[in-house]
Amino acid sequence: MRFNHVANRLTPQHFETVVALFTTQLGFTVLRRTERAIWLRQPGANVDLQFSRSDTPGRDADKLRSQVSFLSETPREDLEALAEWAAGQGMAAQVGAYSGREFYLDAPEAFVDFVIEAMRPELADYPLDE
Repeated sequence: MRFNHVANRLTPQHFETVVALFTTQLGFTVLRRTERAIWLRQPGANVDLQFSRSDTPGRDADKLRSQVSFLSETPREDLEALAEWAAGQGMAAQVGAYSGREFYLDAPEAFVDFVIEAMRPELADYPLDE
């Protein structure tokens, strides 16, 4: 088997806003779309991201441990810019920190089971034994 994509859930009322955030602010392109879901890819990436509409009334209380993660030299500032963009679209979002090098953006009314994480690139410098 070969890894293909990761799927996360969005509330229907903010689905299009989150898709716009990923396409206009983060450069993702739309690969496929159905009534319930959309598949996106960021240029240069080899794993796709799927968002599905979810009417689940309960929120995942531990969603800070489930992230769509990005590398950035300025992670806090980049997430704050996304939060500002989201607020301008009528979607409340806030930035928090896991550490001084790892930050997250949550849009509680939109993200059902994940947050957007941004971390310094050195945190992803994993030594691989091949």
